[in-house]
Amino acid sequence: MIHRLYRFLFIGVLISTAAFDANAALGLASPFSDHAVLQREMPVPIWGSADAGKEVTVVFRKQTKTAKADKDGKWHLKLDALEAGGPDELSVSCGDEKIAIADVLVGEVWVGSGQSNMAGGAGGYAKRDATLAKLVKAAPYPKIRLMKGGPKPTWQEANEKTVPGFSAILIAYGESLHRELDVPVGLILGAVGGTPSGSWLSQEAYDSSDACRKSLAEFSKNYDADGAQKAYEAKLAAWEKRVAEAKAKGEKPKGRKPGLPAKPGQMTRGGVGNLYERFIRPVVGYGIRGVLWDQGESGTAIIGVDQYSVMGALISGWRKEWGQGEFPFIYVQKQSGGGPAYRPKGENEITREADPYQAPPASVPNIGDGARRLEFIRIMDYPNAHMVSAADLGSGVHPINKWGYGNRAARVAFAKVYGKDLLSHGPRYKSHKIEGNKIRVEFSHVGGGLVRVGGEKLTGFAIAGDDKNFVWADAEIDGGSIVLSAEGISKPVAVRFACSKKRNWANLFNKDGLPALAFRSDQW
Repeated sequence: MIHRLYRFLFIGVLISTAAFDANAALGLASPFSDHAVLQREMPVPIWGSADAGKEVTVVFRKQTKTAKADKDGKWHLKLDALEAGGPDELSVSCGDEKIAIADVLVGEVWVGSGQSNMAGGAGGYAKRDATLAKLVKAAPYPKIRLMKGGPKPTWQEANEKTVPGFSAILIAYGESLHRELDVPVGLILGAVGGTPSGSWLSQEAYDSSDACRKSLAEFSKNYDADGAQKAYEAKLAAWEKRVAEAKAKGEKPKGRKPGLPAKPGQMTRGGVGNLYERFIRPVVGYGIRGVLWDQGESGTAIIGVDQYSVMGALISGWRKEWGQGEFPFIYVQKQSGGGPAYRPKGENEITREADPYQAPPASVPNIGDGARRLEFIRIMDYPNAHMVSAADLGSGVHPINKWGYGNRAARVAFAKVYGKDLLSHGPRYKSHKIEGNKIRVEFSHVGGGLVRVGGEKLTGFAIAGDDKNFVWADAEIDGGSIVLSAEGISKPVAVRFACSKKRNWANLFNKDGLPALAFRSDQW
């Protein structure tokens, strides 16, 4: 209840700061400022405030459009689709009042959102990422513009002062788009470190999600409320003991008082949609091409609801609220890194091989170790959702290779959004069939062919018989498929590949330089 009240009050603040009231003077919504970038090749929404009932005129290039402010002082219109270029002036008038914003470009506009790997600044990462350092040093970029989300977002030029403080992955992504497409690029950032996906979808999107309700219902069947309460009481007692001991010594107690256990459906941090309301809501409806998302380390923070379900609700919710159809949603794979890298001749995307090939461990890792990796691959099943495969781009909670990550994301955009003849990711499991004591696995996204990278053998595949005991398999490349067998398994029934957080022993790539995606054929 408190979270919903907070959300209600916060939305009220946002609306008031946008100056949308029946007695408002002429105004443009905050995303429209000097140095703005408007999305090309689509009707462009423009909105703002004026006295109720007054007619507002917007002029841009050779277009003149009008709209009438409603009883609440809000007006909204759309310019006809525009060609890339500029700069130009956009003017808005109402009676004797006039507003003009200068240096407006038309090109490609993308929203970047998520947690720390999206929020992390280019200046900081450039100290360890040599290629990103060159990008930062090469500023200014006259045709790239930056906007940091918030209650009053405004556009900035991408110059020596602004680029170091902007998102490292997003500026690398935008610079790659600009370099390849040769059009202006606008980048809108709304990201906060350490935040869960539950904070980034609206309450309405969450409440209307069948998948979230189903996930919660399944979790609730086995939820041990008594166990959670007892665990809380034990933590509270331990904390109270530490406080008493510290008080007796005249010291300040360490640690926070444990909070009450969250119930299924509740968030453990903040409230559903709190960051959506702050960073995304003010730009909802602004003309964009799509979204680049980098989040997952912090999960959902909604007790009993998994990342796959929340991301489905988030993607569909953003699209519904934006009102621009099923725009592309590109997201970075988690776990990040964990695998070896392959750089084909002439390829310069991988700037460092953080995880060189190593032989597989003695036994096949438990499937739980790779659950998140598999879960993120499933998100591609949502319409127009595309994953940035990142197993080969450097590991850690905060991978250093942000230039590589941004350019890999741009590759996905070129393949899936801009119609270029590129593969967006590496080989992906398509099907398998049993051939006597062997399993043949077929792949999509084979590209120029399958290839082993590092090691003397192709490794990372495990097979099992009816006993469900997985063992490492001998693997051979046969055209666009892999043939697997293992000593002691005469009747294999299931196969897994790279199902692990750390997968530097999974060395199947395509010749385009992209790592094969983890998969499992079983549901055990």
